[in-house]
Amino acid sequence: MNLGSPESTSVPDVRKYLNEFLMDPRVIDKPWLARLLLVKGIITPFRAPKSAHAYQTVWTKDGSPLIVLTKQLQAALKELHDMPIEITMRYGNPHPRVAFEKLLQQAPDIDEVILFPLYPHYAMSSYETAVEYVKKEYNDNRAKYKFTLTVVPQFFNNDAYIQAMADAMKPYLEQDYDHLLFSYHGIPARHLHHCDQKNIPENTGKPCSEVCPAVQHTNCYRYEVYETTRLLTEKLGIPADKFSLSFQSRLGKGWLEPFTDKRLEAMPAEGIKKLLIVSPAFVSDCLETLEELAIGGKESFIAAGGESYTFIPCMNTHPTWVKAVGKIAGL
Repeated sequence: MNLGSPESTSVPDVRKYLNEFLMDPRVIDKPWLARLLLVKGIITPFRAPKSAHAYQTVWTKDGSPLIVLTKQLQAALKELHDMPIEITMRYGNPHPRVAFEKLLQQAPDIDEVILFPLYPHYAMSSYETAVEYVKKEYNDNRAKYKFTLTVVPQFFNNDAYIQAMADAMKPYLEQDYDHLLFSYHGIPARHLHHCDQKNIPENTGKPCSEVCPAVQHTNCYRYEVYETTRLLTEKLGIPADKFSLSFQSRLGKGWLEPFTDKRLEAMPAEGIKKLLIVSPAFVSDCLETLEELAIGGKESFIAAGGESYTFIPCMNTHPTWVKAVGKIAGL
């Protein structure tokens, strides 16, 4: 299961997609009427044309990069595992109902369906909403769905995921670079689980466990992205002074800091002229990686005085990642 995409780059299709996405109460956690006025009255009318243009810069001849790459991952998995494998999206198509029906057509007596949300880290606006969306379809149609539904947990510290990320990054680390920036998708700080919001200093650059008083970090997004960064840099042997972490794609105030766009503008003045950037929160390239980081991020960094900027692609269908999906799912 992945995030989803508009059906096309037309403004109406992008508007429809944004309305579905932003009206999700786990994305914008405001009362329904306030959310309706904000999304359909303010955000979508202004954002849809801009987003449509952004999608046009990354759209492929086969459609949305996210959908195309997810289908390619599906095909690669089918070569390794002799079982029905279907894809679904949280927003847009294909709907979980379609995926369940396709599975039942191939195996009417199936007794278990394994749901694999392609989100390494737990966040209310990504992993949680995806899982609950599928669970609702499953629970609303139990008379039809006799199988059990098993959900794969987030895999931010899974050895197979870390190894796959490391293998995908290694070729890019062979070049000369000043710094490696880990850019994770941002979330509002109020969405963090098991954290005392008043005691989380921003811009510290320290591991979450050092600044957060919570003893239990279960499902805490900030902790999980710092842990992924720690595991990857240790495996790849990257010294502490050669990397840092930031958060991208913010929609307003109160989001996790430091912000990726602000760091890209500031880094050249700090002596960082040759930058590598990677986004481990995404396993498939999409608008946020291809347009926001690979295109927009490069423009900002070079305009600020940077000399070279290399975006490290997502794992997509990297052979180690394809095998890792099977391992993580317990196939």
